[in-house]
Amino acid sequence: MLKLVNIFTDGSCLGNPGPGGYSIMLCYKRHKKILNAGFYFTTNNRMELMGIIIALELLKKSCIVYITTDSQYVQKGILIWIHEWKKYSWKNKKGKPVKNIDLWIRLDNILKKHYVYWKWIKSHSNHKENTICDKLARISAYHPHSKDYGYIL
Repeated sequence: MLKLVNIFTDGSCLGNPGPGGYSIMLCYKRHKKILNAGFYFTTNNRMELMGIIIALELLKKSCIVYITTDSQYVQKGILIWIHEWKKYSWKNKKGKPVKNIDLWIRLDNILKKHYVYWKWIKSHSNHKENTICDKLARISAYHPHSKDYGYIL
């Protein structure tokens, strides 16, 4: 039987591009694991993608995964735009290479391992897990190349 995992993520960037960070909350039954990391020079969209990719890559076996994100870029990218990008060899409508192609390909590959459902939420809407991830992503952006792995039970 497949395990059911809830993933909440958020990305942040100061300056865009500039220092950035992401935060992840993985929830399985009563257990929660929170991770965050910061980078010196990145974009908000890269951090949104990285959070989801890292969260999915942490899952050792196939799972049923519910991903909650406030990133329309990620949700529309994975549910709508990616089909056209792949059809046209990772090019956008203007024939130019898709931005963040390295991360989109990485996400596309890891998604093949899991059964994923996407939920978009409005940012800063008092969603408990998103608020936590937002704060930790911003802290990570202020401390590039930091990593913090902690558990909340």
